Amino acid sequence: MDVKATHTFDHPIEKVWAMFCDENAHVAKFVGMGHRDVEVLDYSLDGGKATIHVRRVVDVDLPGFAKKVLKPTSTVESTDRWNDNGDGTYGGTFEADAKGQPVEVKGTTKLTATGDTTTLYEVKAMLKIRVPLIGGKIESWAKGDIERQMQEEFDAGDRWLADH
Repeated sequence: MDVKATHTFDHPIEKVWAMFCDENAHVAKFVGMGHRDVEVLDYSLDGGKATIHVRRVVDVDLPGFAKKVLKPTSTVESTDRWNDNGDGTYGGTFEADAKGQPVEVKGTTKLTATGDTTTLYEVKAMLKIRVPLIGGKIESWAKGDIERQMQEEFDAGDRWLADH
């Protein structure tokens, strides 16, 4: 299942790019989303490339039918890779691994200046639940949860940019 979302940050692209390259912004985002035990496992910033690998504990309020095959609490490791595309835009990929869960999440990101003081952030996520028979039903439920999490990430970005 694919989920797409966009958000406009009321800040210039250079400031938004700097946020996505800041490991502390990623930690603040996850803590603000209610994740626990957030730990940066690897971070590198090399010219126009940034990689952030984070581990955290995530609680999800699962519907009854999903509780038979998924755990409500997971240790999640995610890796975000960001690149300067060289054309005034920035983008990358992300992937998340919920340890011990039959879940795959990955996707792409893109930042585009929409003016001198605004930046469009585009996110495309792909979710796959590897459970026979009810995987599609869980994916349908999870779409709303992913959309909610994306909005929480956008809100966290707005707060970070306003404070920094």
